[in-house]
Amino acid sequence: MWLSGSSDLITKLKNRGVSRVALQFPEGLKRQAADLASDLKAAGFGVIVSGDPCYGACDLALDTISEGQANVLVHFGHAPVDGRPEVIFEPWQVEFDVSVLEHALPLLRGRDIGLVTTVQHAHLVPTMESFLASHGFETRVAKGTPRTPLRGQVLGCSFAAAKATGAREILFVGTGVFHPTGIALATRARVIAFDPISGTAQEVSADSLLRRRSAVIGKAREARSVGIILSTKSGQKRRELAERLAGLAPGAVIVTLREVTPDQLLNLGFDCYVNTACPRIAYDDQVRFARPVLSPQEFEILCGVRAWEDYAIDEIV
Repeated sequence: MWLSGSSDLITKLKNRGVSRVALQFPEGLKRQAADLASDLKAAGFGVIVSGDPCYGACDLALDTISEGQANVLVHFGHAPVDGRPEVIFEPWQVEFDVSVLEHALPLLRGRDIGLVTTVQHAHLVPTMESFLASHGFETRVAKGTPRTPLRGQVLGCSFAAAKATGAREILFVGTGVFHPTGIALATRARVIAFDPISGTAQEVSADSLLRRRSAVIGKAREARSVGIILSTKSGQKRRELAERLAGLAPGAVIVTLREVTPDQLLNLGFDCYVNTACPRIAYDDQVRFARPVLSPQEFEILCGVRAWEDYAIDEIV
């Protein structure tokens, strides 16, 4: 379950001729920082650890390099979402016995299915394919893309691997319901979500999410001022989109933010916000915000340039 060993990383760094290293971990792996930093220092490297929150490969601590604190950034737990020669990505692979997939099989109606998963389980895709084939299923798995480089990999901001299968029924292997809900919206396919850790499977519908989002759009109709959130994070900065959305309403103003929090939005004082940063902010965190936070597509619906029937989940491509 651990990343790669420190000896492997030390070899990579020495092969690059690196002298100063920055380390970045997502929240679930930050406790590894002290031990790994100690190993690297003992090997002769200068080490700095980014202690800021990290939500994915779209949230790189590139300031450690631009400010001359390090030659390279080692980012743990994610695959790259864009080309960064100054960043080394170290995976976090979570193992499970693929035979637990048998608990998902009774929910599958057909024999032709799409298979997607998250970065932690992507290394098991070939084994999952073999297991499903042994039970009579023809499995479609999409090739990697620049933003999701691993076969069958989906992100909370990219469901391209699910759409590329062209399957009418998709099996998502991973934890939580956000990814499979997004897949259902992005593909209009029937989606079965299987959690390999708990061994539970369920059919996922986007209906409840759509009802909640319709209510948020309705509340936003009362807004007199609109803040268009433009992220300053490396893999979330969608300037062209923010500028286009700002042109849809006379009272819309672009607001740059690194961390989008309820307190920040409340203090800024806009009646409504449109999120062009991480798409999950609008969907996952709406209950935490005092003001409506819309996705770009929802703002288009509000402004009358998109019909509700053309609702689409926000993705970064």
